[in-house]
Amino acid sequence: MTAGHFFYIPSILLLGVVIGWILGSRAAADAYAAQLRKIKSTPTAQPPTPKAS
Repeated sequence: MTAGHFFYIPSILLLGVVIGWILGSRAAADAYAAQLRKIKSTPTAQPPTPKAS
């Protein structure tokens, strides 16, 4: 193994971790926003109205 591998391999691994961190944080933020939209769009529970007999 050449000396270049001691710099190349860790730098590529670090680059992969950084890209994964960025993509993961974006996905988590999108999922959180979708959950908030889902909660806000659901109407609150209303008591049932009695039927006229």
